[in-house]
Amino acid sequence: MSEFLKLAYELIAKIIYNIAQCFVALFRLLFTGWAEYASIFGSYFWTLSAPAKVLALLLALILIAIPVLIVVLLVRHFYLNLRLKADHEDNSTLYREIGRLNKQVLELIDEKNKLLAIKVNAMGGTERIPYMGASALTDDKLHTVGNVIGGAAPEYGPNGEVVSGGADVNVENVGEGKRLGTITVEKDMSEDTTQIKAIRFPKLSLVDQKYIDYVKPVYDDQVTLQQFAEGFRLYAASQMKLYYTPEVVRRFVAGMAASKLLILEGISGTGKTSLPYSFSRYMGNPSTIVSVQPSYRDRTELLGYFNEFSKRFNETEFLRALYEATYRDDPSLIVLDEMNLARIEYYFAEMLSVLEMPSHDEWVIDLVPTGWPKDPAHVVDGKIMVSESIWFVGTANNDDSTFTITDKVYDRAIPIELNDRANAFECEPYPACNISYMHLQALFEQAKRDYPISDATMEKMNRLDLYLQTRFKLAFGNRIIKQMYDFIPVYVACGGTEIDGLDYIVARKVLKKFESLNVSFVRDEIKELIEYVDKTFGKTKMEDSRAYLSRIQNFY
Repeated sequence: MSEFLKLAYELIAKIIYNIAQCFVALFRLLFTGWAEYASIFGSYFWTLSAPAKVLALLLALILIAIPVLIVVLLVRHFYLNLRLKADHEDNSTLYREIGRLNKQVLELIDEKNKLLAIKVNAMGGTERIPYMGASALTDDKLHTVGNVIGGAAPEYGPNGEVVSGGADVNVENVGEGKRLGTITVEKDMSEDTTQIKAIRFPKLSLVDQKYIDYVKPVYDDQVTLQQFAEGFRLYAASQMKLYYTPEVVRRFVAGMAASKLLILEGISGTGKTSLPYSFSRYMGNPSTIVSVQPSYRDRTELLGYFNEFSKRFNETEFLRALYEATYRDDPSLIVLDEMNLARIEYYFAEMLSVLEMPSHDEWVIDLVPTGWPKDPAHVVDGKIMVSESIWFVGTANNDDSTFTITDKVYDRAIPIELNDRANAFECEPYPACNISYMHLQALFEQAKRDYPISDATMEKMNRLDLYLQTRFKLAFGNRIIKQMYDFIPVYVACGGTEIDGLDYIVARKVLKKFESLNVSFVRDEIKELIEYVDKTFGKTKMEDSRAYLSRIQNFY
């Protein structure tokens, strides 16, 4: 036990000694060590050269400034603590000043409410609104329109008109002196709030009026897909002086069967915008062309937004076309011109997600949180349904002013390249073809029954898929397989061949992914892939795929 006490004594004594040495060293550093510093400085200073003496003086000043600054900061800290402890008023002066400012704020609010009451009463009418500002500052009761003017909540008829109660405020156009309309203010008993009964969607309401007496055209439900595709070429050439090859028309019609989004790519001047425009006129339903701006960032650029101040929805032409499609039985096209001037996955993201829903009942877009009585007929509970009869066609240029279209968009769309202009040809005037969406969809389903993909072609495709997975880690995704089953039969029904349809899908949907790889490291493998394609499908087949592989191999 004595040995332990001796150990503890020596250990604790050493620790205390070291702590004391720290304080002694600090004391010598700040106070008693200056004589030693001066002695060292003097022994060297007089033997130094002129430049060295200047540097020595600067060093001395810096060393003196550091402890002086430490002392000043310590003194200031202790001085502020003493001042705070000496303040025995307990901040009562500050509290009195805050109370005085709050009183002034209440007086200003009271004065503002008086002016507001005067302005409202100056609008005319037999019913004057009493001033409620002062009581609103002190009463616990929340005043609503009904109990302020002394009336009851309004009652509405089946068409949204006011039967009794409520208050009408006439809004005048000061500039022209004309009455614009009546805004009815009602009390919402369920939420204890006020709601302005007004037309929130003026453009969509005009669409409702347009289709009140709408008479559907007589649809040609006897036309076949091949007649439909060839008829468009003749119509565009004879009526609009636009010329397209049969191959482009087949791809466009088959693309409509495979996806609701088509992307037309190619150099400027090849007819990317005029193709969907002329096609929609051929079907008797002119398309809506939306010019995409570089500033597009989110869904409000396409669909618009609700203005809480004016209580109106800022509608766009895109929204109007989307709504009008709910009234029509024929196919509708919305063209997104120069769609990759902004990032498609930003402003078109919600639409991409909606179109992926397996059930059409889920193709719903929320515009506003709740419905109002005077909302358009097909806006139910603030939501709009995306019609099955609508297609979105985007045009895209690939240059320095545009964004790269990502795989997320490509996988959901059918890309069509337009790099060559078709030769002009003469033909007799050809009429438009009024075809209903239901008949067009029935033609697509009939094509899948009449021209299913053969087992031999599917076997070759599976072998190619396995080769791509093994060598390049690329695969036919489920979405691409589904599009292939929809695209190829319609392509054949329009006059094409099965192997050409497969070739186009492989080149544009699968081999396109090579652009995201480091092709310089797989150049030799691409050469072997070309040889494998020739061996599997034949040297005279899969021309698009071979040409695409050769192009990217030479480019890199």
